[in-house]
Amino acid sequence: MRTRLAAVGALLSLTAAAHAQSIADVSAQLRDKALAGSPAFPILESLTTEIGPRPAGSPAQKRAMEWGLAKLTALGFQNVHAEPFTVTAWVRGPEAAEVVAPFPQKLAILGLGGSVPTPKEGIEAEIVLFHTYADLLAAPVGSLAGKIAVVTQPMVRTQTGEGYGAINPVRTSGPSEAARRGAIAYLHRSLSTAENRLPHTGALRYAPDAPKIPAAALSVADAELLDHMAARGQPIRIRLSLDSHTVPNAPAWNIVGEATGREKPDEVIVIGGHLDSWDPGTGAIDDGAGVSITTGAAKLINDLPRHPRRTVRVVMFGSEEMGGAGEAYAARHKDEVAKIVLAGESDEGPGPVWSVQYPKGALATPAMKAMSGVLAPLKVYVGFTPATNSGSDVEGLQILGVPVIDLHPDATRYFDIHHSADDTLDKVDPKALDQSTAAWAALIYAAAESDIDFRAIAK
Repeated sequence: MRTRLAAVGALLSLTAAAHAQSIADVSAQLRDKALAGSPAFPILESLTTEIGPRPAGSPAQKRAMEWGLAKLTALGFQNVHAEPFTVTAWVRGPEAAEVVAPFPQKLAILGLGGSVPTPKEGIEAEIVLFHTYADLLAAPVGSLAGKIAVVTQPMVRTQTGEGYGAINPVRTSGPSEAARRGAIAYLHRSLSTAENRLPHTGALRYAPDAPKIPAAALSVADAELLDHMAARGQPIRIRLSLDSHTVPNAPAWNIVGEATGREKPDEVIVIGGHLDSWDPGTGAIDDGAGVSITTGAAKLINDLPRHPRRTVRVVMFGSEEMGGAGEAYAARHKDEVAKIVLAGESDEGPGPVWSVQYPKGALATPAMKAMSGVLAPLKVYVGFTPATNSGSDVEGLQILGVPVIDLHPDATRYFDIHHSADDTLDKVDPKALDQSTAAWAALIYAAAESDIDFRAIAK
């Protein structure tokens, strides 16, 4: 009996190994096809050229929705459709800032997404400058009454983007913290590693228990200019004018297309990027790149003569920058969450991918273990720690229990560009985009062709 059981076990092990090798062989073919010229760059060129900037809730975003439906249909996906939801659209108007004393000069700024406007006549007031965000938080309540708070803390450049995560509260929470201390407006050094004079926008998050004050980002150069002025020891007065308005219940859409699974079409792997962008640039790296990478990867899988067992669903999320798309998608699909076996989002630029994190326990499975050899020619490292997050648009699914996969592109230069007027197609290296698409196509095919229960192995 023991001998028979051992023989059965050995046979099953050989079968699993053979299946894993078969998956790896097809994944390697997808990898090589992508490296030879993936669909990603043509998709990205089409989006940025034909649509351009596309803030959520704007007329341009409606054109982007129509573009997405037409593009996914032309690429041959199945079940192409739009899933509507609503957002509060924030619309930028004219903006200006200048030092009026002691050294009059104009400042390069961008209002933060969601900021309230200044009065029509603008605001003119003395500034209180803080070299770090911690210094602002240490200021007593009431100490900034009638003043404009300015934080000039620089961002640290990293390969992983951790520098951005660490300093993000300066933008998102800074306006409310300044308002709690009496400030009438707020400026901060752009969350950027750039060396030019282009400011970088981004969303703020007003706290419900603090006054809403106008807020904007200074270019890196202008934040440093204010540091130099402050070193002279004289009071600095700034005039600030921000115009904006909001549109409640503006329409937005998540755009969906599928490569339908051949055996288990109801088991779904969700991948995607966000279709919306900020308004200064054309949204090439944030996140046209993510849309094109995941759509290009899914296209390569969809073109296989034999589809994988499970369905690969690509989603162009309609409102990430101001929020809402991921929550809308999770709410709409909550009843099928048990059948969504894996999710992943590309939202850190055009690559090249340098590391990947699997769901907990997946590295021990034959199919995913074999992927190390497939990814090695791409110079992609498979991490030993499990993925904890893959992006804000799939976070809603993750909260509902869907395992995630996280592919990390090199973000060393990403924050020079994102959220600024420099976010344009010429900043994208087509070869790096192909490398990233190759990694996504190989990994997502492996997950879709396998029978891995990513939830079960994580327990």
